[in-house]
Amino acid sequence: MSTQSFADLGVSRAVVDALSRRGITEPFSVQRLVVRDVIAGHDTLIKSPTGSGKTLAFGIPMVERLSADGPRPAGLVLAPTRELASQIVEEVRDIAHARALRVTAVYGGVSLGRQADAAAKSHIVVATPGRLEDLLQRNAFSLAAVELLVLDEADRMLEMGFRPAVDRIVQACPRGRQTLFFSATLDGAVGRIASSYTREPIVHENGPTGSRAAADVEHRFVSVGDDRVRALVGELARERDLALVFVRTKRGADRLVKRLAASGVSSAAVHGNRSQKQREQALARFRSGAVDTLIATDVAARGIDVEGISHVINFDLPGDHDVYVHRIGRTGRAGRRGVGITLVAEHDRNEARQLADRLLIEHGLGRGSSRSAPANRSRRKPNAPRSGANTRSRPRGRVRA
Repeated sequence: MSTQSFADLGVSRAVVDALSRRGITEPFSVQRLVVRDVIAGHDTLIKSPTGSGKTLAFGIPMVERLSADGPRPAGLVLAPTRELASQIVEEVRDIAHARALRVTAVYGGVSLGRQADAAAKSHIVVATPGRLEDLLQRNAFSLAAVELLVLDEADRMLEMGFRPAVDRIVQACPRGRQTLFFSATLDGAVGRIASSYTREPIVHENGPTGSRAAADVEHRFVSVGDDRVRALVGELARERDLALVFVRTKRGADRLVKRLAASGVSSAAVHGNRSQKQREQALARFRSGAVDTLIATDVAARGIDVEGISHVINFDLPGDHDVYVHRIGRTGRAGRRGVGITLVAEHDRNEARQLADRLLIEHGLGRGSSRSAPANRSRRKPNAPRSGANTRSRPRGRVRA
């Protein structure tokens, strides 16, 4: 395992010290791959799974490259959801302050005026595309001074229908900017879009390759009868830390909170019909352990990064294998271990079996079982750190579409 330090990657003493105060002393694999190239000014495409440490992979070199004395904003990060935007700001704020840089989040659900004032004064703006366009149309500030543009979870932004808005925002940035493109995939249309946004990028891949699910997670497919809630209560009663439970619909999330309460399990819900304040309060209770079970829909959960999530449970089957990977990616993050559980009713069996086979996961659901190695059933506590990582760099050059 590499013993390369942040200083070895060209990170300043001020930022190294800020990271050290947070207990971060050695770079994760994606940071070792990316930081030096970005500090050197290269456009970069990064294929990396969620939970790999990618926020600091772009946050650290961004604060190193920007000047506190220049026009603002000079750094722009686009993210698909307000939760992810808020998370990025929290992750980057300390190292930005170490370089005398201001950073702010821009997303819907809060005062336009207050956000406009804060963004215009900030060196780095972290924004969802829709709210950013609202502010630009009101001439709250300009993107003419943007030196470094980051698209985080770019594949998800495109899936959510933000392509036209992202295109307009990219076009509003200077042509000579530096661009970083982080995505769970660089294949097909996503790869072609990444190529159109960047100039002769360096391309890196980090973590499990292909469509295989995260190697830091024990995957379990649990057959259940008619009473799915009872099965869920049984799983929640096992030894665990925090549990994130996924459902398909907003109404289903609220209904499940009530049904769990009737079974003596306290939980909170986050979904698109909740106000920003309600979602933040639910997440705060979850982070603090006031409730140890959070019920979420897929859109609301995008960007949730809560330390201590040992279990992710699919109460409702995910719509496809990409959704499964995203959901389960909320645990087993940054070298820790986790458990992913999918509740499978009889009518879900074929769909669940096909999903698991595509992801090369041993499932025990009968005929068609994956021929891959059995799922890791480590006896270690789910959040015990794991050393090492699977990393791979591809040669410099444009993405092959």
